[in-house]
Amino acid sequence: MKRRVVVTGIGLVTPLGTGTDKTWDNLIHGRGGIGPITRFDASGHASQIAAEVKDFSAADWFEKKQVKNLDLFVQYAIAAAELAWKDSGLSVTDENRERIGVITGCGMGGLPTIEEYHQVLMEKGPRKITPFFIPRVIPNMPSGHISMRLGSKGPNLTQTTACAAGTHAVGEAFRHIAYGDCDVAVTGGTESVICPLAVGGFSAMKALSTRNDDPATASRPFDVDRDGFVISEGSGMLILEELETARKRGARIYAEIIGYGQTSDAYHIAAPPEDGEGGARCMAMALRDARVAAESVDYINAHGTSTPLNDRCETLAIKTVFQEHASKLAISSTKSMTGHMLGAAGGIESAFTALTLHTGIIPPTINLHNPAPECDLDYVPLTAREANPEVAISNSFGFGGTNGVVVMKKFSE
Repeated sequence: MKRRVVVTGIGLVTPLGTGTDKTWDNLIHGRGGIGPITRFDASGHASQIAAEVKDFSAADWFEKKQVKNLDLFVQYAIAAAELAWKDSGLSVTDENRERIGVITGCGMGGLPTIEEYHQVLMEKGPRKITPFFIPRVIPNMPSGHISMRLGSKGPNLTQTTACAAGTHAVGEAFRHIAYGDCDVAVTGGTESVICPLAVGGFSAMKALSTRNDDPATASRPFDVDRDGFVISEGSGMLILEELETARKRGARIYAEIIGYGQTSDAYHIAAPPEDGEGGARCMAMALRDARVAAESVDYINAHGTSTPLNDRCETLAIKTVFQEHASKLAISSTKSMTGHMLGAAGGIESAFTALTLHTGIIPPTINLHNPAPECDLDYVPLTAREANPEVAISNSFGFGGTNGVVVMKKFSE
């Protein structure tokens, strides 16, 4: 029998603010974090906008000599993990450290560092490459550093499944606890690739919004005028805990995770199938794992990227799974405010889903003034809604046709 798994800590570093309270307040009040790119001169790029983390100070988390050896995606992950750990009230002891795991997700790793040191290589030669180059760029460094900072010695894994990585990390952490491999896990996603190569690459695929003259309205999931996603960065980490462990110490519980699904489209490197069947199978798998009927779901935190293909296909997938109940669901895309954090998205959106269940407040989909004809469900447009949902799911779909879904419910004894 699977053990019950609950969320007892949340830590967020996002374009809406560093810290969970700051991010959540901005989210439910419909305040977006998108603006012109400031990290580099983007004037030659088709897309010149991004959702950058604006208030993060590395000095709050690291000694000066450490900072230069950690790519931003690692810094964000460590900070979010420490915020989540503090929020949980847990401590690491000799008795429990081997039962604490760290499972994170990341899509692209230290791409800005690769850019930087490729230039160093070309201009100054190989002897000028820092010995920290490789540890700065490989995607599993967040989980390694978090484990070392905490002193936890349980399972240590990284999922690199594109835009589904954060959700896959949360789902795998849920399973590791449910089946007894550990009692506690730090899990979520992280990403920071607002750099010329990533922006240029996604632009070459025609994936990014080019609404450069009005960044605040550029991310508009399910809207008839949507024209692509807005690249973003940040980290969202959760503390998952076996229920009895949490009960014994009187932990505050945000939500319970009850199901997880993962499927492949086996269709295309970047596009979903027209009928969204891979995403539909993933949602159905997660609901079977959770042992809940589709009619029991009240809220979906959608993948909702603001691309013409994703939003239409995700809507079709939801209709396939939920049938008549689809029109009764509250659905929102928080990417309308955060932008698309790629490998970090699923971690952050899992945290948002837990907070939705905990507070009873459903975040809005901002900028949704004219829903597309093919997007005809209830996407909680423009303003948040007090609805007290009992069961919710969070969707993530990634390049390569990989899909991930987690199911949560409001905690009750």
